[in-house]
Amino acid sequence: MHRFRFVLWRPLQLLPVLFGISVITFVLIRSIPGDPARLLLGTRATPTALAKIRAQYGLDEPLWTQYLYFLQNLSQGEMGRSIVFKIGVLDLMANRILPTVLLVVGSVILSLLITVPLASLAARHRGRPLDHAIRLVSTAGLGLPAFWLGIMLIILLSVNLGLFPVAGFGDTWLDRLHHMVLPCLTVALALSAVLTRNLRASMIAEMASDQATAARARGLPERVIFRRHVLPNSLVPTINLLAVNIGWLIGGSVVVETVFSLPGLGQLLVRGIFARDYMVVQAIAMAFAVATVLINFLADVLTVAIDPRIRL
Repeated sequence: MHRFRFVLWRPLQLLPVLFGISVITFVLIRSIPGDPARLLLGTRATPTALAKIRAQYGLDEPLWTQYLYFLQNLSQGEMGRSIVFKIGVLDLMANRILPTVLLVVGSVILSLLITVPLASLAARHRGRPLDHAIRLVSTAGLGLPAFWLGIMLIILLSVNLGLFPVAGFGDTWLDRLHHMVLPCLTVALALSAVLTRNLRASMIAEMASDQATAARARGLPERVIFRRHVLPNSLVPTINLLAVNIGWLIGGSVVVETVFSLPGLGQLLVRGIFARDYMVVQAIAMAFAVATVLINFLADVLTVAIDPRIRL
């Protein structure tokens, strides 16, 4: 179990990362031109009313004082109160988190279901037309923006064929899953283009490794060698690459949720930025940062569990 000793000290290394993210987010959101109080009350608001709103939300305090208030609330498990929605930010996020979680989890599952078969076919048919076709498709997928791909899927599968809803989230669980197919497929197609190339290269390298050669010398069929030796060892770098792209996936949820009108955290983040709702933007940015850091940490644990040779 000494291989897992990093689990004890790695979280301590992540604290400075989260602190830096909180500082950068805090400064950037307040650098956006605009006054939250005036956006909230309108252009005809009196100076007295504006001053009252600024004092109520602490917007009249120096920037460093506002940040200290933010850290104090964060240490107490509070993220402040939304200026626009007039409720606690954590309660607001709790009502919006389900679509985002379904989008991220569904996208990862779909991307793996696409990546593993395509990479396996390409690796086992290296240099043949099937391999070239898969490489061509994955290369083309690297240049497709998520918003354009989402719109194309809506036109093809929703408008023309009527297979899936155009937008929304649905009411029942089955309806929600039906609504989530196109958003998840949009992200999965873009993500699988990156993963397929990486997994194919790893599989080709593992097929030429010493353990694969030794297995062939023992007379094992090629399909058994591929399943027992090549595929498990090839998944390690792909898991790491997937963890690295989790940040992109979470950030991409902002665009996808906007295209498909999903009431998730991404759409709430966009609305908070336009409304200068500082508390909402800070809380969602911190939630995304924590999720990214935790997923990368879990990927490290999974990598060590799969391959005993790895030390972190």
